Parts: sequence; C-alpha cells; structure tokens
Amino acid sequence: MSSNLIFYDTETTGIHRDFSQIIQCGSVLTDYQLKINDQQNIGSAPLPWVIPQPIAMLTNKKIKQFKSNISHYQMMKDIQKKWKDWSSTTPAIFITYNGHRFDEELIRRQFWCNLFEPYITNTNQNGRLDLMLMIHNIAAYFSDEIAIPAFENGPALSIKLEHLASEHGIDTSKAHDAVADCYLMIDICKKINEEIPDVFKSFIEISTKNGIKNLLNKEEFLALGEMWSRHPFKYPVVLCGADRSRPNDICFYDLSYDPDEILNLDFIEINKIIQSGGRDSPLKKYKINKTIPICSSLLLKRNDHFDIDHDELQRRAAIVNADKDFQEKVSQALEDRMMSFPEPDYLEGMIYSGGFPSYKDKDLMQEFHLSDDVDHLVKISRNFEDERFRLLAERIICTRFQADIPFDIKTRFEDLIQERTKTEGKWGSVEKSLKEIDDLLIENQNKEDEEILLATKEYLQKMIS
Repeated sequence: MSSNLIFYDTETTGIHRDFSQIIQCGSVLTDYQLKINDQQNIGSAPLPWVIPQPIAMLTNKKIKQFKSNISHYQMMKDIQKKWKDWSSTTPAIFITYNGHRFDEELIRRQFWCNLFEPYITNTNQNGRLDLMLMIHNIAAYFSDEIAIPAFENGPALSIKLEHLASEHGIDTSKAHDAVADCYLMIDICKKINEEIPDVFKSFIEISTKNGIKNLLNKEEFLALGEMWSRHPFKYPVVLCGADRSRPNDICFYDLSYDPDEILNLDFIEINKIIQSGGRDSPLKKYKINKTIPICSSLLLKRNDHFDIDHDELQRRAAIVNADKDFQEKVSQALEDRMMSFPEPDYLEGMIYSGGFPSYKDKDLMQEFHLSDDVDHLVKISRNFEDERFRLLAERIICTRFQADIPFDIKTRFEDLIQERTKTEGKWGSVEKSLKEIDDLLIENQNKEDEEILLATKEYLQKMIS
C-alpha cells in the first residue's frame, strides 16, 4: 500500500449544500503510516450573494473571513492545485468525517461553480473514505478495541468527531477549525491503526472501486455495521446483485434471513422489498463509489456477533452465491427502479444536470484560468457552449473585477445580488438571519458568542445597505 492520505475538512456559512459557501478549508497530507508531509490552511471572504447563517458562524467562529482579501475563486483555485500536486505522482485517498453527506458535496459544487474539475477525489485512481462510516463498523464489531463514547450517559452512542477524540484523550480545544479537525481525524486513525491495523488497512483498501470489488468477490460473508438512532446494528451480508445500468449501485443479502424464505420469491415481491428498503430489509442497497461500513467476517475477533452460528452464515452465503436466478431478479429490480429527480431551479444546483462539459468548454475553462485580462475573460465567457458555464464565468468575472464589465453581464450580476439579499428563498433571508441574531443576543450571555453574533450582524447589514 503506497497511497498518500489527504485529510480535509471545511468550515462553511451554513448547511445548505447549494447555497452555503466554504470559508475555510484545511487539508493535511500524510503517507500510509500517517506521517504528516504537508498541509494547507486557506480561507476566503463570503461571496456577496451568500448569506452567513448565525448558528454556523457561532460554530466555526470564522468571523475574520468577513474581512478577508482572498476571493472564493482564488481559494478554490489554490485547493485544486494543492490537491492535484499531492496526488499527481501517487494516487491519494481523500479522508473526511461525515464528508459524503456534506464536505465533499460542497467541495464538488464549489469547484464546479469556479469552472474547475469537480471530481478530483475519485478520479485518476484516487479514492475517498468517510471516516465516520468506518466508525459505524467499529462501533458494531470492534468497540472492545476502540471505545465509542456514550451519548449523554448512554446507552446511545455518540460518534461526533470531538466526542470520539475526547474519549481517547485527544485534545479537542480547537475543534471546528478545519485544520484542527484534520488532525483530530489523523489522531483517531492512528489509534485505529495501532489497535486494529487489519481493519484500518481494509478500510483504506475499499476506498476505491477496485478495492471494494475485490472485497465483494471474496468467498466469506461480510460484516456490515451501521448506526441507527445512535445505536449500532450488525448485519452479516453477501453481494446478491448489481445494477448494470448504474454500475455503482449494488445490493447485499442479509444472511439473518433464511434463504429458503427469500430466494424463491418472484420478481414482483423482490422488487417490492428493494423499493421499500429500511433497516430491517433483507435486501440492502449501497453504492460502491462511496464508503460502505463493511469488512470481511475473517477480521472479526469473536464469533458471537450474530444470533446465528458462524458456520450457518457461511452456508447461507454459499447458497446465495450459487443462486444465479435470484441474483438476476435482484439485479433486474435494481435496474427497474423508478428514479425521478426534480430539475434544479438555480444555477448552483445544476452540477449533476445538463451533462459534462464538451471538449470545447473544457479547453475554454483552462484558458479562463490562465488569464487575468477582463476583456479576454469576457470573450471566453461568451464562447461557452453550455449556458451554465457562461453564467458561472460571469459571476467569477464580476467578483474579480470592478470595472470594464459589459452592461449585460453587470446587470445579471446585480440582479443576482438583489435577489439573494433582498428576497427570501432556498438560500435563506438576510432579514430572518438578522432577527435570529437579535433573539440569540437576548438569550446568550457568552462574551465570545456575543462578539461573533455582532460581527455577523454587521456583515449582514452591509449586505442590504
């Protein structure tokens, strides 16, 4: 194993993936042995149409970014360059904590909004690992080796990053700083690697598609561990189908269910089970391009994790593996799913709609990033074939330059600012945020929080002045 590991975390203006903005991104490069080799800590000012949310600012405390002279475009450009440098000669595993749900989606969107390649974390042989989902598996099967803290005296468990770190004596005084959270993740990984190195190695290996495919093709059954309502659940599973039209979509069979009761069901019944899903479903859908909290049953140090005898589980796995007719029905049911996603209303949400950029537009993006001449940038923007990229380019131009911008581009930009700051929408509302701040100031007696709220209030007032 020679992969570099890149730990990253973001601090943001809010929790909406389309309308919030990264204002700090921290990333730390280590080797496979978790030796630190480099780091990046970079932030930017909020974009003029992005509304900072009071609760988010109280959490991350990044009010200094209100006066930053680093633009959002420059920040994302620097992140992209650093990550490409770190993964250019040796593929990298990008590690986050709860990143599949938020950090990575935000990174992708904001690379895309700035005309950069959005999929750096899972292309060019790079992989990605959500450490929180690894903790799901550890909570289910390896809590004797890696203690999981109880939530407010239990029995529910807390897998918050800072709670987990505190449980293992790791200093969390700087938690919710992007770089500091990267070091928390590294320290937790060091603990896992010390106590259960085979498990750590396994999770690093399955952070790529090829790695997870290798595990899925092994003969032994697999141990899936999930957290539901702050409690761990254990599932002995085996691969039982895959969507041929969506190659990332797979299905596991839960060996807790007697194959004699499930394998002979007809297609309609199997399809109904897959559609309904849920914690207690015998058929569980996952995506191989995301972290699956799973490991080989051979890594389990005890044979009493499941209510069913280990040998019986292995016998059931062999039955499912041999039943090609059942696998075909499951695969067909996955393919027949009716999936309808509403078209996004706003430009920020269009990353997954409208297709990939044409070769011409890709070339124009490269040219765009090499120029500092406003006239040249305007010319490039007007030549994009895809309207999405033309509009994104216009936004970048208007945030980089104050003069010599054509009337039509300037007008569209001013309309955007007016819409986002003077009206209420999915992006929030300046007026509502100001009201929230006033309410929090009445309730809050903490001096630091008061300073954060007042600074946020001042910034919001300037947005509408």
